[in-house]
Amino acid sequence: MTQITAMLVMFVLYGVLPVAGLYLGYRGIKKVTAPKMLEYKAMPQLGYIPEKSLPEAVKISLAQINQKGEKLRVIYGDTNNDGKIDDTDTVTETYIMIQNLMDKHIPQAVADYRRLHDLEGARADNTKIKNSDVTGKEALLEVLGTINTQFDDLLDASYHQDGQKLLVTNRYLQQRFDNPSSDVEMLHSTSIHSSDNVNIDNSKG
Repeated sequence: MTQITAMLVMFVLYGVLPVAGLYLGYRGIKKVTAPKMLEYKAMPQLGYIPEKSLPEAVKISLAQINQKGEKLRVIYGDTNNDGKIDDTDTVTETYIMIQNLMDKHIPQAVADYRRLHDLEGARADNTKIKNSDVTGKEALLEVLGTINTQFDDLLDASYHQDGQKLLVTNRYLQQRFDNPSSDVEMLHSTSIHSSDNVNIDNSKG
């Protein structure tokens, strides 16, 4: 082993490896000790917020909205039913409203509450807001409750709309299958008329 090679080996063993080990150890500790963030697929804008910074009731309400929002995005966004939302779909007013609620209004409401909580601490959960009968926490829950109810109404409307389509399809099929003889008679009658016309034309000839 040459002197240069030996120096390189020593540099790697006593320089690079210890530094790399310290860095990886630091990253590992930081990852383990880092607070768990909110994870809502339909509302990724909330991903920067630590879970422990919100009351349990708020997190439950957000989880419900997230679940319903995912369904509604597909129902009102995938207008051509190809399994994805893209430029080939028709943009509807309802879809835009759903997106605005999840992308803007909900994150803004949560941010307003957290700012109250950061400034006033427990007062945001216990003290009534001036000229109102609710605390900061209750005000946020009311906002989320209103959105939750709106999402329920949209899901309900979609259910009944699609259900009506199924009923119409079923009635149509029943009429077709319950009266097969009428279809046969219609075809037979058409065949007879066609045959008569051919005979008349031949007699003229």
